[in-house]
Amino acid sequence: MKRVLFIVLVAICLVFPTRAQNTEGTEFWLTFGKNHTNFAAGVLQIRIAGGSQQTTGTIYFTNINTTINFDIVPYGIFNHYLNPTQASAVYNTVMGISNFSVHIIASNPVTVYAYNATGTYAVPSDATNVLPVETLGTEYYQISHQKCVNNWVEGDAYAVVATQNNTQIFHNGVPVSVLNAGQVYYRISGTDMTGNRITSNNPIAFFAVCQSAAIPFGTTSGDSHLFQQLAPVNTWGRTFFVPVSLTEKNIVRIVAAYNGTIITQTGGTIRTGVPGAQTSLTNLQAGQFVELDIHINDIGCHIQANRPVGVCSYFTTNSYSIPGSVPAQCWIPVIEQKIVSVKLAPFITNPPQLMNHYALITTSTDNKDNTKVSIGGGTPSNLSGGIWKDNIPSGMSFYNIPLTNETQPYVFTNSKGLIIYGYGYNYSGLGSYYYLAGSAMRDLDAYFTANDIHYQDLKDNPICESEITFRAEIEGLHPTSTERIKWYVNGEHQPAGFNQETWSRSFSAGEYEIRMWVRYENNDTVNKIGTLKICNLDAAFFANEVHNEVLPDTTFCNKTVHFRAETGALSSEPGHIRWYIDYNDGNGYVEEPAGFDQTQWSKDFANGTYPVKMWVLFENGEDATVTSMLKIQTLWIKIRNVRY
Repeated sequence: MKRVLFIVLVAICLVFPTRAQNTEGTEFWLTFGKNHTNFAAGVLQIRIAGGSQQTTGTIYFTNINTTINFDIVPYGIFNHYLNPTQASAVYNTVMGISNFSVHIIASNPVTVYAYNATGTYAVPSDATNVLPVETLGTEYYQISHQKCVNNWVEGDAYAVVATQNNTQIFHNGVPVSVLNAGQVYYRISGTDMTGNRITSNNPIAFFAVCQSAAIPFGTTSGDSHLFQQLAPVNTWGRTFFVPVSLTEKNIVRIVAAYNGTIITQTGGTIRTGVPGAQTSLTNLQAGQFVELDIHINDIGCHIQANRPVGVCSYFTTNSYSIPGSVPAQCWIPVIEQKIVSVKLAPFITNPPQLMNHYALITTSTDNKDNTKVSIGGGTPSNLSGGIWKDNIPSGMSFYNIPLTNETQPYVFTNSKGLIIYGYGYNYSGLGSYYYLAGSAMRDLDAYFTANDIHYQDLKDNPICESEITFRAEIEGLHPTSTERIKWYVNGEHQPAGFNQETWSRSFSAGEYEIRMWVRYENNDTVNKIGTLKICNLDAAFFANEVHNEVLPDTTFCNKTVHFRAETGALSSEPGHIRWYIDYNDGNGYVEEPAGFDQTQWSKDFANGTYPVKMWVLFENGEDATVTSMLKIQTLWIKIRNVRY
């Protein structure tokens, strides 16, 4: 029987270390773009949402050598408005190279967001999530929009932040700058740069920062700064679901990364008359794009492509959608980038121009009712304040939930995965923001799976069977070379996998480095490395469905823990399975009577860390002992006299 462990969230809060690629992390780079021609740096804000552990960290302003320290209580928020000196040190206005960057480092995983609004009216405004360093790449396409028709509006822009010294930046293959870590290359154009390709020799953070856009094209108003960090091409995919906000009508842009891209879509209408946009969904070349209208009555938009594409969704002007908003831009991840838990905090502006804040949740229709929300580490509950809308062609559903708590983060969970966006607006059209709040950021250009588990998720998902099937998914694999794919286990070449996209072998219990070497059609090569963990196939246990090997890296936020054993054939003698807990009281391991001869049992724990041991006796007379570490941190938070 196939026994694959998937880490599952039950009705409690679980916290895992950030090893898999996602939007949560411990190191970030950030910069800001100019917001509207007539305004200097206005209301710039950095908002950091913490997890289950006390978290300390720093916000370093490269250009002025200034550090802000932060200390976040469990499930707390750190909110920092940049003072005029700090704002001027991160606010790009002139094309070229600068030190206008922010470097954020945290002791534990956090999610980071940034907000850019004018100081006078808080219009235009937009916000972005900030991607952790480990998710950054070396190939991007600009996805932005046209400027409005007023001549005084400067138009499109992007900003690149280097994470390493001697980083070479190329715009459409032409070298444009060489940056050291923390330096920024800022580029301005009077025309829409959507589809321009930006590459580098080292990972970079890439931000679309259009100064004042017309959405839809032809709008005379220029009150629409765009601010969105974009994902690298290696994370792009082929299947997307785009939900619709309560502004009722959004615009979508789809950009091709490869020649010969064919797109099919359901729920959108192709827009015509948009400069640079294609009006056909067939045979798109790299960098070409199409634009769609989507409406909430269409229950979102289902997009499929034969080759990877990048997708962004936009708020429109208040004359185009009801209720009215100011344009804003949001990155849309591929459906395969779902994760089990997302944490976000709404932007509370000062002055409070934006009065309506929401999370926009997407998940599979079959599992939508598994979605829970916890506020500030509280008990997870069902969603309220909105309704599910089901998109039949995609098998996906979405839900707009109001965010009313200003001081604590929201944690959304679903064991089958979800993607969440955050947005806010004012009915009078006084500002808005729209951003990706949380998703995975897995490699999708060249990756492998082991028993259908993505290589970047393997370390957190021990596999409880000996026979492993590896499968390669590669975009642009060399079609004819004598060496196209090679596989290595702990550095040893595997002849059975030579030039094979699918192959299998047996493993004993333990941990293995798996490396896949790939040659692309342009003769470039790349290595993808994952850590395969094979369970003890004779005996293992789970605590709240978390395997004993992953348990030390997990924190439970509920006192009740359910234990379950998974073993080979056990002896029929009394006492064939026993459980022990060390309560750190000097008495060592104590046997638990409730677990005597029980493969499943439960117990309530106080906050703390507890060594756990399971002993089993098999029918052949042999025995085995399995140990692990259990961490409990239930939360009770009282907040008084807190002012933001």
